Amino acid sequence: MADEELPTEVKEEGPSTESKEEPAELKNTVTIEEAGPCRKKVIIEIPAEKIKKVTDEQYETLRKEALVPGFRKGRAPRRLLERRFGKETSEQVKLKLVAGASEAAIKDSALQSIGEPDIDVEKIELPAEGPLTFDFEVEVRPEFELPELEGIPVTRTTLEVTDEQIDREVEQMRRWAGIWTPRPEQGAAELDDQIIADVAMKVEGVEEEQKLNNVEIYVRPNGFVGEVPVEKLDELLVGTKCGQTKETGVEVSKTFFREEYRGKKVDIRIGVQDIKWLRPAELDEAFLKRYGVETEDELRDRIQDTLQSRLENQGRAEMTEQIYKHLLDNTDFDLPLDVVAQQASTVLQRQYTSLLMRGLSREQIAEQIEQLQASSEQQAKQQLKTFFIMDKVADKLGISVNEEEINGHIAQLAMRRQQRPEKLREEMARDGSLAQFSLEVRQDKCIAKMLETAKITETKAKAKATKAKKAGKPARKPPKKAEKKTGEPEDAEA
Repeated sequence: MADEELPTEVKEEGPSTESKEEPAELKNTVTIEEAGPCRKKVIIEIPAEKIKKVTDEQYETLRKEALVPGFRKGRAPRRLLERRFGKETSEQVKLKLVAGASEAAIKDSALQSIGEPDIDVEKIELPAEGPLTFDFEVEVRPEFELPELEGIPVTRTTLEVTDEQIDREVEQMRRWAGIWTPRPEQGAAELDDQIIADVAMKVEGVEEEQKLNNVEIYVRPNGFVGEVPVEKLDELLVGTKCGQTKETGVEVSKTFFREEYRGKKVDIRIGVQDIKWLRPAELDEAFLKRYGVETEDELRDRIQDTLQSRLENQGRAEMTEQIYKHLLDNTDFDLPLDVVAQQASTVLQRQYTSLLMRGLSREQIAEQIEQLQASSEQQAKQQLKTFFIMDKVADKLGISVNEEEINGHIAQLAMRRQQRPEKLREEMARDGSLAQFSLEVRQDKCIAKMLETAKITETKAKAKATKAKKAGKPARKPPKKAEKKTGEPEDAEA
């Protein structure tokens, strides 16, 4: 972008009918200069005739309203009004002129401003004679050219549901509906078994031993004993029999979310009382009825449809990411520095809160602050660049969203969250997320439009590529008090 001044004559602010009739000499002179990345300097000169006109109007209004001793309302002479109200009137005239001129300059110069102009009114003085000249800076949207939006190269991975995937889903469903069954007498614990035990824990720095009875412990590589995480728990417990006692010591992480164990050594003693294994449910009539089908083939067909839909959504998400990457890689422009700073601050605060919720102390977070700030700035730039690009894409493609579309998407989201749509909309309006939601709906429409004309290349997925997408859950959750806090799902939800 060139650094030279760009002088622009701007029409006077106010109703269009008055502007047409206004003499040419009463027009403001407006000059626009570059002031940095996405920042313009606006210089305005208001002619003396206009200052006099506005001043006369202000005193005429004052004459009609002011109560001056010795004169009827509306009859006080101008000189007396100037002596009594001169300072206040000059200030009102200045504010009126500056506000009107700056607003008109931004509008008539077609400046796509972001936020309010940076005007220091206190430093502006109304001259005793001659024109009034003042300047201010304003942040504007970045100027850039979009790449071609048609024929964007996109790779679509062809994903097919296999019999093996369906088998795994059926097996997982059987496990979900399974029953924990005691192992035969003298049976030893195996991987993924459930052990019922009496536990004693000695926490470093705590004099009294903590005792827990009938605790459920799951034999897994990384499990919990009570509220304490234990690595290689399977190596400790596999082969254990009822009546035996196992002991171990663990060093709890300094970032563990439970403060009473954080960074401490804990000695654990496990007295095994019972051992159970998960017996999957039989594929019988009762099991099929639970899922609303009559035969195993019908169940497998339903699973196939579900998995295929999931794979199609996955494929679309991958193509969407390719569209975003193409636009970002092929669009280059500076970002408004103040807006980046504000966005980075918001991202940093979100990261800070997330780390606090994960159990880190403020001192531990402070040690990472430089890295967090750099990460926040990078995220802010990425988010803002995407916003400006997609905003321009929407304008170029003529895409907008109406209330009916927004309400439809809110209804879908409410259904997934098992909420009433109107209540969810109220919550979104209250926490400020409704506007962002509307932008995301518009962006989705833009992506869909570009995918219609994209140059799509089909590619076959590798055999093991879909294996990781298996929809599985642990056979049983750990004890409730041992559950970990999860991250915010809002990005994935949106």
